[in-house]
Amino acid sequence: MRDDDFDDSGSEPCFAHMLVDGHVVDPQTWKDVSVFRKSRRQQLYQLRKELPLDVRKAMAERIGAQLDEMLGDVSGRTIAAYWPIRGELNLRDWMIAASERGARICLPVVVEKNQPVEFHHWTPESRMTRGVWNIPVPADPVPLVPEIVIVPLLGVDEEGYRLGNGGGYYDRTLARLSDDTLIIGVGQDFARMKTIFPMPWDVPMTKVVLGDGSVTARS
Repeated sequence: MRDDDFDDSGSEPCFAHMLVDGHVVDPQTWKDVSVFRKSRRQQLYQLRKELPLDVRKAMAERIGAQLDEMLGDVSGRTIAAYWPIRGELNLRDWMIAASERGARICLPVVVEKNQPVEFHHWTPESRMTRGVWNIPVPADPVPLVPEIVIVPLLGVDEEGYRLGNGGGYYDRTLARLSDDTLIIGVGQDFARMKTIFPMPWDVPMTKVVLGDGSVTARS
């Protein structure tokens, strides 16, 4: 569900129009939250665009160091990472190093629009192809179920709720993973927000690591 997909103009009132991804919501509340999130996204995208390349690289390195400390020995562990788009921090050096230490790295792949993603095995030698929205994905799909998911974020609030790109794919996916899955949100140091006004389908991060090296955990 995209944050700007709800539109009740010209529609007749019925209970179904208050269902979003199976959750009952108040249409006006959802409309107000959508407007807020869209505006905040635009601000954060602009901040990303203005970030010098060397600063991005330094942020990614600090996050990688914190992930190493947090996760310890990754040999044999299945870790979902991501291929950076739209100014997301590039953790591919960390992914390569973790793979060389024995981690099974996988990437999110949209196999059907508006449905949860699958995670497909990736190594530095993987042959890549272009997936939905032209995002590189492994060309030879080997689905894995991650025990750790590293999630890129645009914003994150004080309760660990993530503001993403608005497609809803991570929310759908995370909601279907096992309760003991470690979900780590990563992003630039300016991602902090007071609240994203979380909705019923939003999934909080277990931990958050930002580009200044700070780490927070959900209490």
